[in-house]
Amino acid sequence: MAIKKSKRRQDSNEKYVDALQEKYSKLCVVRLDLGYKKDETNKVDITLEKANKDINRLLNNRRNNSTFDNNVGYVLKTEYGKDRDIHFHSYFFFDGQKIQKDMIKGEDIGKYWSENITNKQGTYYNCNRNDYKDNHAIGILDYRDVEKRRKLDISMAYLCKEKQSIDALKENEKDKSIRRGTMPKERSNIGRPRRSNIHE
Repeated sequence: MAIKKSKRRQDSNEKYVDALQEKYSKLCVVRLDLGYKKDETNKVDITLEKANKDINRLLNNRRNNSTFDNNVGYVLKTEYGKDRDIHFHSYFFFDGQKIQKDMIKGEDIGKYWSENITNKQGTYYNCNRNDYKDNHAIGILDYRDVEKRRKLDISMAYLCKEKQSIDALKENEKDKSIRRGTMPKERSNIGRPRRSNIHE
């Protein structure tokens, strides 16, 4: 059952990125891990309700915050682990024709989470800055780059696994492990298709 659920999530995420690539010839892919401080002097009791309020605020504020200019989508997973408590793995997608500085964009989002959303209780790990040489699934993704897109799909498959589930913490059935941006509207069929089906 868990395997089927994971596969459904993965297929859904891939269709979402397909739709983004149909609309934008280049995507700037920013990956961030967002969490909370754990050292004893700053430790706060973070409930799932509190964490959800924080991440919802960040996502809702994208509309009116210049940090998120040209943000065209996101995929985010909420996790809970004994070592890291509640934390989030996130991918933010920007229009790659307008945003190229993915490392800086990652820093901007991370600082906004840490300093503004969580009032300096939050932490972040900017994969675009720290894992750039090893992570070939982030940065600028051109619609013609089939190999990089394949690596992105593999990287995002991690979000679909049931490890570190928040199920034990749920008090509301509406609490979701995975959140995604709105599916972009399909492009008109004027002109030739921009890309072939990479999953064939």
